[in-house]
Order: sequence, then structure tokens, then C-alpha cells
Amino acid sequence: MIIPFNVFESIDIRIGTIVQAEIFPEAKKPAYKLSIDFGESLGIKRSSAQITTHYSPQSLIGKQVLAVVNLGSRQIGPFISEVLTLGVHDEQGVILLTPDKKAPNGARMF
Repeated sequence: MIIPFNVFESIDIRIGTIVQAEIFPEAKKPAYKLSIDFGESLGIKRSSAQITTHYSPQSLIGKQVLAVVNLGSRQIGPFISEVLTLGVHDEQGVILLTPDKKAPNGARMF
């Protein structure tokens, strides 16, 4: 399906740094609860991410990730996920999309 460019432009994808990661035992599929710092403009947002195959909670702290920040909140069990952390699937699970150089928290993808 082809979408108009202005629809793509309306998707707000930002860089943030994971500051907290913990196991999400109530999730139907193995997942972590992430707290991601998007800088002064957006602050810290929370996300549920099914990334347990490739990452431990400790390995995620300090990692920069891309996330969609304007989809609205979604309740996942007892947890409110505020952003959609982006990744791609491989044979084992999900690999996070990350910048190859450090970027300012809150920087917008364009």
C-alpha cells in the first residue's frame, strides 16, 4: 500500500536513551518495560517491548533507540505504553533500531 508523503511526515519518530528496563511478567509474550529519556521537550516515556531474545535488561541501559512518540498510549495488561519502540524481526526475535552515532535525546527522524 502506498501512502501519501504527508501521512509519513505526520509520524513523529524520535531518538531516546533507555534509562530503565525491567522484566514485564504480566505480558502475554516475553517483554520488558522500558523507560526512555527523550530529552527536555518530551521527557521520559514508557514502552513495552518484546525484545527479550537479544537483550537483557542490563544491556539496554544507556542504549539509544528510535520510537514513534505520537501514536497515543496503549494499555498492555496493567502497563501503559506511551511510545512504540522500533525494531525489526530476525529468526530469533526483535532487533532494536538504533543510531550508529550518539544523537541528542528527542532529535526527530526526517
